[in-house]
Amino acid sequence: MDKESDLMISRVIGFEKGFPLSEGNHFETYEVMLPKLNKFDLVIKNLAVSINPVDTKLRQSGKGTPQPHILGFDSVGIVTQLGSEVKNMEIGDRVFFAGTTKRFGSYSENQIVDSRIVAKLPNGISTDEAAAMPLTFITAYEMLFEKMRLIPEEKQNEGTILIINGAGGVGSVATQLAKWAGLTVITTASRKESKEWSEKMGADHIIDHHKDLTKQLKKIGYKSLPYILILHSTDRYFEEMSDLLEPFGHLGSIVGSSKDLNLAKLKNKSGSFDWEYMFAKTDFDYNVASQGVILELLVQLLLEKKIKSTLTKIIPGFSPEVFYQAHQFIEENKMIGKLVVHY
Repeated sequence: MDKESDLMISRVIGFEKGFPLSEGNHFETYEVMLPKLNKFDLVIKNLAVSINPVDTKLRQSGKGTPQPHILGFDSVGIVTQLGSEVKNMEIGDRVFFAGTTKRFGSYSENQIVDSRIVAKLPNGISTDEAAAMPLTFITAYEMLFEKMRLIPEEKQNEGTILIINGAGGVGSVATQLAKWAGLTVITTASRKESKEWSEKMGADHIIDHHKDLTKQLKKIGYKSLPYILILHSTDRYFEEMSDLLEPFGHLGSIVGSSKDLNLAKLKNKSGSFDWEYMFAKTDFDYNVASQGVILELLVQLLLEKKIKSTLTKIIPGFSPEVFYQAHQFIEENKMIGKLVVHY
């Protein structure tokens, strides 16, 4: 490409050392040199990114480094350059992806991404709606179909799943995917808005996580469950959920625990405990291309209207102020669905 030298420098929004929002806005604009493309890489001009809770955690904990920290995972963008062995992608394609912890993120005008974790976006799906989805969809898919061993096909499963924190980003998608796959879905929510959202996502029953969950489940006819997914405060819910799990059932979580979990509780039930971490594949170079395939399924489900985007808020602009504002919304802990920054 003639413009290859122009593309190798990108404006980014980053910070030098982790900071709490109470200290003020330490996001800054930088110019960085993009590294040389590997054979599977794409250069993407980002159009919109979504903000995930992991972004705020990484912003708080970032160590002081010579290079700025550049956050951001979910993105929709346009392909502007191709590595030598990229298949099925062309310059000008609109694509989306959930990124990796190994490279700088999507709070950037241009970004290098491995083409194997990217999927093409057809015209029938809006940029902002698509940007809200990759990380949460891959997380929910890997948990339900790769860890809990459900069949990733419509109405091919039976049983009931309890999802703790059903109105959050992953919970909203896991509810829809579990319903699509044939399960009955019970979610937890406490506020009126989150209950209404969870219902909109397809939950069959909604119980209040501020009240006794076991009693509420008994009231709707459940003494035990084959599938339970903890999406908030793993150490708080682990004991009770272990008691509620059916023999040979799956108890899964995406949230780290601040104390050791007593896995022996699951032994006599032959119960499984399943961790899911979406970046495990790219962190360890394990079955990386499966994430691109998972996103192709997401495209199909969005086009067929089997899954709804969880987008609820858009902030336009590309500046330190915009990202500071976006992080404030996420940290208020009242966010339902997903927030997208549109460049």
